[in-house]
Amino acid sequence: MTQTNKKLIVSPSPHVHSGDSIEKNMYGVLIALVPALLVSLCFFGLGALIVTLVSITSCIVFEAFIQKFLLKTEISVKDGSAILTGLLLAFNLPSNLPVHLVVLGAAVAIGIGKMTFGGLGNNLFNPALVGRVFLLISFPVQMTSWPKPAVLPITLDATTSATPLGIMKEGLMKGESVSNIMSQIPSFQDMFIGNMGGSMGEVSAIALILGGIFLIWRKIISWHIPFSMIAAIAIFAGILHAVSPEQYADPAFHILTGGVLLGAFFMATDYVTSPMSKKGMLIYGSLIGILTVCIRVFGSYPEGVSFAILIMNAFTPLINKYVKPKLYGERKFAN
Repeated sequence: MTQTNKKLIVSPSPHVHSGDSIEKNMYGVLIALVPALLVSLCFFGLGALIVTLVSITSCIVFEAFIQKFLLKTEISVKDGSAILTGLLLAFNLPSNLPVHLVVLGAAVAIGIGKMTFGGLGNNLFNPALVGRVFLLISFPVQMTSWPKPAVLPITLDATTSATPLGIMKEGLMKGESVSNIMSQIPSFQDMFIGNMGGSMGEVSAIALILGGIFLIWRKIISWHIPFSMIAAIAIFAGILHAVSPEQYADPAFHILTGGVLLGAFFMATDYVTSPMSKKGMLIYGSLIGILTVCIRVFGSYPEGVSFAILIMNAFTPLINKYVKPKLYGERKFAN
């Protein structure tokens, strides 16, 4: 009797699959962004819808075009990454931004921020933030003309208003006290709901927190980066406020305004541009928080989240090099 010749095939790890995939995680993040999108549509209406649709469509078209005609690789827009980049870019824009600038921002986000490095998984910087910062530096007037929110507006014509961060920065430059400036801006309750000027997807704290909790619950992201970033902002801003309460705003103001919550849960946690180890994530998030407060308080821009995240994106490879996760089975022996 002859024995059947069976081959033993040995393949590299991992041998166990968690069930996660790029598509599953990308669409999971999109689901988490739905509450913030609904609040944005409620307060900014038709303008927010137009900016969102144009941004998403442009990102999909640019990515497919570059993959097919320039890189000559398989088109992978169905994985949801281009849709997510488009939505996050829209969330970082005013809802009254002209359509041609939205398209330009999408071209920069996909063409320079993502595909120049080889596409998903290879980009050094968060693509949506690359597009946003490009537009902010190139078209500062259009990028800082914020529409005043109104419940269910139905027209494109909207009254512009300054953001709380802008009002605070301008007031402090004029020598006004923090307490006096706080009387001129929306209450913390309005900030929590989203009834204030700002980028269309960053105004509602409650919607972003709900989305962040969903991401952590589904284990799409870990708590390390959001927690360390928000904690660093609270501690640093709290120290400054304790030293001079009439010169520096309190931690709640810094956390509820601008892009802190959007950045903490949805931008800084990007898999490709953030550290791999838990300790590295804590360092990364903490430094983003410190840089954010430094730019807001000591810099010329009233907002600093986008710049802080992009700066730390550049340091992610260095963090990964020196802050490595412990190897499976590793043991430490005393000398």
